[in-house]
Amino acid sequence: MTVLSESPDEPFALLRAASAVLDDRGTVVGWSRRAEELLGHPESAVIGRPAFEVLIDPGDLAAAKDAAATCRRDGGWFGVLTVRHRSGRLVEMGLRAGAVSRGERVREWFLVGAPAAEVLEWQRDRAVLDGLWRRCPIGLAVHSPEMTILRVNRAIERFTGVPAASFPGMPTGALLVSEDARRAVERVRQVIESGSSLVSTEQYARLERDPARVRAASVSAFLLQDPAGRVLGVAETVEDVTERHRARRRLALLDQAGARIGSTLDVRQTARELADVMVPHLADHVTVDLSLPVTRGEEPTQALAGPVTRVAVRGVSVQQSDLHYPEGEPVHLAPGTPQARCLADGSPLLEPVLAPEWFLAEPRRGEQAPDLSAHSLIVVPLAARGLVLGVMSLWRSRHPEPFEADDLTLSQELAARAAVSIDNARRFTQQQQTASTLQRTLLPRTVPHQSALEVAPRYLPASTAPGPGGDWFDVIPLSGARVALVVGDAVGHGLHAAATMGRLRTAVHTLATLDLEPDEVLSRLDDLVNLLATEQETAGERPAGEQIVGATCLYAVYDPVSRQCSAARAGHPLPVVTTPDGQAALLDLPPGPPLGLGGLPFETREIELAEGSLLALYTNGLIGERHMDVDRGLQRLCTALTHPAAPLEKTCQAIVESLVPGQPADDIALLIARTRVLPPENVVSWRLPVGPTAAAQARKLATTQLTQWGLEHLAFATELIASELVTNAYRYAKGPVTLRLIRERCLVCEVADASHTSPHLRRARTTDEGGRGMFLVAQLTERWGTRYTRDGKTVWTEQPLLGL
Repeated sequence: MTVLSESPDEPFALLRAASAVLDDRGTVVGWSRRAEELLGHPESAVIGRPAFEVLIDPGDLAAAKDAAATCRRDGGWFGVLTVRHRSGRLVEMGLRAGAVSRGERVREWFLVGAPAAEVLEWQRDRAVLDGLWRRCPIGLAVHSPEMTILRVNRAIERFTGVPAASFPGMPTGALLVSEDARRAVERVRQVIESGSSLVSTEQYARLERDPARVRAASVSAFLLQDPAGRVLGVAETVEDVTERHRARRRLALLDQAGARIGSTLDVRQTARELADVMVPHLADHVTVDLSLPVTRGEEPTQALAGPVTRVAVRGVSVQQSDLHYPEGEPVHLAPGTPQARCLADGSPLLEPVLAPEWFLAEPRRGEQAPDLSAHSLIVVPLAARGLVLGVMSLWRSRHPEPFEADDLTLSQELAARAAVSIDNARRFTQQQQTASTLQRTLLPRTVPHQSALEVAPRYLPASTAPGPGGDWFDVIPLSGARVALVVGDAVGHGLHAAATMGRLRTAVHTLATLDLEPDEVLSRLDDLVNLLATEQETAGERPAGEQIVGATCLYAVYDPVSRQCSAARAGHPLPVVTTPDGQAALLDLPPGPPLGLGGLPFETREIELAEGSLLALYTNGLIGERHMDVDRGLQRLCTALTHPAAPLEKTCQAIVESLVPGQPADDIALLIARTRVLPPENVVSWRLPVGPTAAAQARKLATTQLTQWGLEHLAFATELIASELVTNAYRYAKGPVTLRLIRERCLVCEVADASHTSPHLRRARTTDEGGRGMFLVAQLTERWGTRYTRDGKTVWTEQPLLGL
């Protein structure tokens, strides 16, 4: 025996409804306790009396008789009738009446009633339930605890194409593909075991008869129990949300693309990011082909001609080695192919279904699908600023559904976003290449030959900076066999930094030819940097990057005759000096402000360097201001410089390996010099008396010395040069006059005096008695000039050792 429980909400339940029995004449012959509770009439007051007399108000008698007539005619009646309470008030009751036969001649009427409000509410609930089964657009399915389908509504019938009457008894998940059916069974079992409801869980609902059509359903499930708590099954609402699911997936893909595409300013990496977004969310295979000029950072042409370069390939299963055109290979697109047509007119193409003969068509060679099982294709252009940069091809092979118009729209949107990032990367690459070319042009390509120092430079560009930096170095031969070493760093990166570096380097060369002291050179450079900043402010220029407002610089001059090194710095790191016995230490130079602050002085310090000492100049990128502690970087630098006798190139490499990371964040300039000393026999100096005989004595001394050096062929010219310079000193200067000859890569003749008045070259007129001396000196020498000291000046000349 199965015991069922009545719902406490059902108005006609046995314990909630009032019941009565009337004979065929309308006399009350039965009366329940619930009827007495609802209407107030006790059993003794109504049994044996006509129902119309006891229970019906005279005003409602006509309606009651009509209901009785309908009941006799139809064998039953269900409706609302006004009944009189014992107190006299009227009560609307919902009544059900049905005929009951007892024997052949005796007929009675069984009445069940409840308050009309409860009956009407119950009727509405019944109407809602009926609507769920017959007219609701949302699917409704009821599953038994044994995982069989008890009932489905008409929406499920429309969803599956199977009549609703065929579902009872089917296993749960029937008609679905195995993977989706398994999830449906697990969902129902989870609700039965936990008793918890599931709300709007989405899953695929692919039918076995049409597995290529992917549908998404939003499923809510809840437990069905009788009033006693016994589990009757699980009810599920199933809503077809395929379009909403696709729209949400497309929006998510757009959001993902915004976060992933364009993370770097690299053309090829941006194309790879686009392909990564497409697979597997939209396509099973993606190829991205770009115009060759675009990959090089060049401006694309209006109409693409020639092959394109495959810069990105992604697929769910295909390996690079299996592809006809892997990444990095040129792709020749035959005319008439979708890719060629897309590149030609910039229009997207959609081929929802690719027939088998599509792959065999001869005109389509050059656009082979990554997977021969591909069945659908989309080709979209990568266009920005009205120019087509390349083309993207999307293929579906594992994804059963063909591409549709919405997929084409989404592909165009993603391609347009990626094209802007690719074009930005291309323009950045173009700017980088321009800046790098400018920087390479402005930096010294070779170190000039000179006798004072053995020099090894090293320049390392930053690999992660947004453009080349303003670091530079220079080796400048000076008069008297001296050499100037320069290392500087202009603030910022890119074209502006490279251009500023070039202007500063040119200015240093100009100032070096004037033989100024290091502090004076930095003061002049400071004025130049202030001028550059003022020009930018006046013009209102805001470079795309850091604005150039300053620089640092270290300027040092080494004299191989006196072994003196004079240096000054402007906000630059201290150089390192290594003695011949391997003791490396920082050269203590007076601090100086960076160039561009203006108004603050610079100081020069002189130090004597032993022959074979190392002098290391560098920019701040070497000592790790961005990737390590500065003190630790200086310690490593000093350690790498403790072998002064090692080859300089080997020392440079040791420094790079010790201090430079694999991906330097800043440009690095390094200049290492080993000091040399001119042999004493190659330098002679005489103090000459100031008088009329000084020139003659200078000629005699010069001739004698050149004979000892085996340079007799230079004697005549040197006599004239020494005579003219000493004569000028005698005529126009004061104090002692010093004549010095230096033999190195050329013959240097110097005359020093205590005057700061400089001789100058001019053309004498035919009537002039003098004024031709310096003109003759200029004709007899390769170079000549004047350098000033604190005590006076030195006029110098240089002659090639092979003679004029």
